[in-house]
Amino acid sequence: MSATTTDASARELHSGGDLSGTVRVPGDKSISHRALLFGAIAEGTTTIEGLLPAEDPISTAACLRAMGVTISPIRSGEIVQVEGVGLDGLQEPDEVLDCGNSGTTMRLMLGLLAGRQGRHFVLTGDDSLRRRPMSRVGQPLAMMGAEIHGRSNGNFAPLAVRGRKLRGAVIGTPVASAQVKSAVVLAALTAEGSTTVIEPAHSRDHTERMLRAFGANLEVVGEMGRHIRVQPGSTLQGQEVVVPGDISSAAFWLVAGALVPGADLMVENVGLNPSRTGILEVLEQMGASIEVLNERDVAGEPVGDLRVTHGPLKAFHIDESIIPRLVDEVPILSVAACFCDGESTITGASELRVKETDRLAVMARQLKAMGAELDEHDDGLTIRGGQTLRGADLDSETDHRVAMSLAVASLMAEGNSSLRRSEAAAVSYPNFWDDLERLQR
Repeated sequence: MSATTTDASARELHSGGDLSGTVRVPGDKSISHRALLFGAIAEGTTTIEGLLPAEDPISTAACLRAMGVTISPIRSGEIVQVEGVGLDGLQEPDEVLDCGNSGTTMRLMLGLLAGRQGRHFVLTGDDSLRRRPMSRVGQPLAMMGAEIHGRSNGNFAPLAVRGRKLRGAVIGTPVASAQVKSAVVLAALTAEGSTTVIEPAHSRDHTERMLRAFGANLEVVGEMGRHIRVQPGSTLQGQEVVVPGDISSAAFWLVAGALVPGADLMVENVGLNPSRTGILEVLEQMGASIEVLNERDVAGEPVGDLRVTHGPLKAFHIDESIIPRLVDEVPILSVAACFCDGESTITGASELRVKETDRLAVMARQLKAMGAELDEHDDGLTIRGGQTLRGADLDSETDHRVAMSLAVASLMAEGNSSLRRSEAAAVSYPNFWDDLERLQR
């Protein structure tokens, strides 16, 4: 009943079947990146259990190794050790820093490197990353005195960073983005004077939680956690980090379990940070049957097990107020909307147009190929539910979240589908296709 590869780039996806069992999704990608980065600039050893052994965190580790940081091999199921070099210990690399497909790597590196006085760095990435906008990070950093050059006035990689002494500032970020916020916070650690970051809406807060655990003088103040104040001068100390399962990866199973008739899935050890649980709120709005079990706290992050069973779903409506807490889940929610009773709307999601792909356009294009009835807008989608999708020739268009979303859509289609560039899933979930084969019976 499962997916099988037909050639190097196309994978057959079989519709129907049951969906049941227990699954553990990979470690949270956002937390994995940060554990590597913060461990690198801390004093002493940081140990990371459950680090996501996927392409994006591996790109972060490779960049750090090129600057003199010792990091043990990243292998599934093994603890990773990072030997910190301290806040000012990163060396000028002999080579261009390759961020691969990882926007998080590039954007956080810009903040990390901007204040390394007297050192020069060049960052690049794959074709997709070189098309993603970086001035949203470069402009706030420039207000602190950073010097970053690149194509189109520093908006696109390759990017050259000349390390300079930075000054603290009060900075309002142009978008509610954890990557932008984190880049400024990292730059603030070595700036002269305090820095305050003010977001238009509260984005995921893994940076704030983890940096405080490492010893940074950081406080969250103001309305709804949108003001973050950093005082430089603290020495970071290596920590023991346990990475919970990534709720963005769990989202594919949560939606699949809610959609597939007879499904009963348990997703274990999922991070339930409130800045990331918008997906659970939307599923509740839809009437999905989801239980949160065994809630606990692991290394400062709330964690639990999620059980989902099939049931009828109502249309949903999401807007800019919740988008920062589920921005990565919009592709799979667009699949869910096709099978809800009524018309669902997604607005305030223009950020999706500058991800690994233009995710709004790609999901609209691929779902229409399956027969979905939807309208694409500048900042979202309107999707008419209660449809019958049909198997089709599909393409991830190199986007990992698109690949996995289309896999879930194919489960509910009439007839089988084929998916080109299915290997994109490995960016955040290397074992996704193995888990699908095991759970789909």
